[in-house]
Amino acid sequence: MECPVTSVAVVAHSGKTFGGGLGELRDVLAREGFPDPLWYEVAKSKQAPKFARRALAGGADVIFVWGGDGTVQRCVDAVAGKSATMAILPAGTANLLATNLGVPTNVAEAVRVGLRGHRRPLDTGSVNGEHFAVMAGAGFDALMIKDADRGMKDRIGRAAYLWTGTKNLTANRAKATIRVDGKRFFKGRVSCVLVGNVGEILGGVKAFKGARPDDGVLEIGVVTAKNPVQWTRTLGRMALGNTGKSPFVHMTKGKKFAVSFDRKFPYELDGGARPGATKLRLRVHPASIHVCVPHAHQVPQTD
Repeated sequence: MECPVTSVAVVAHSGKTFGGGLGELRDVLAREGFPDPLWYEVAKSKQAPKFARRALAGGADVIFVWGGDGTVQRCVDAVAGKSATMAILPAGTANLLATNLGVPTNVAEAVRVGLRGHRRPLDTGSVNGEHFAVMAGAGFDALMIKDADRGMKDRIGRAAYLWTGTKNLTANRAKATIRVDGKRFFKGRVSCVLVGNVGEILGGVKAFKGARPDDGVLEIGVVTAKNPVQWTRTLGRMALGNTGKSPFVHMTKGKKFAVSFDRKFPYELDGGARPGATKLRLRVHPASIHVCVPHAHQVPQTD
């Protein structure tokens, strides 16, 4: 879907860098005919939702989101299901959604995609009512993300996740019961539960075979690895794109998931840590948002 763009808004995480910075973004927008866009800068991603809603209420045809997956997730949660169109300016550490959608890593090119690209309807998922676009996870990946605080990510980038991931390979597992579309799928001890809307996750790992963000379902992977040896085997399978062949991984897909833990287990959405919970209710929301992507780009299946 393509429509004429007459008004744009920018919701920018001021602490994130990309190309020549926000100054370059202003210059590019001005050259494209938008010298005075609706402009909102935030110091923290959790401040972004109210400005995304304000941009939508202000009549913006496209909301440019400058930041990482956390900032994008906050904006997605604010406007999903409200006929919003977003364009991603990937200024974060991982930029998983932008990578999966082929968004250019150049300010001018990313802006052109936002103004003249294809507006692709995408699914979102939700955890206890909060929307995400890439993935949600509990256990190992949440601990890894929580420990990789902003200061560490700013200093060493994606290597922060490798460092904190190594620290958490021996974290205590939790007892879990997981139901998928009303039927029991798993019961036992888990070290990680990961739900994905796309195939590629942190580090370029293709975790979910065949996953697409527009197929009306979410993928779920349950990891039971309990020590560094089992985790090494599991991560090796993931790196080769054979996640489902690991003896420590159980996978399926569905539209609704009910996850119960025997204690509060930390979880995350699109790289943003959340407080621990004993119950997670997840569901897919088909075609709940439009995101600008290059015309030639096809969201890849993970084969």
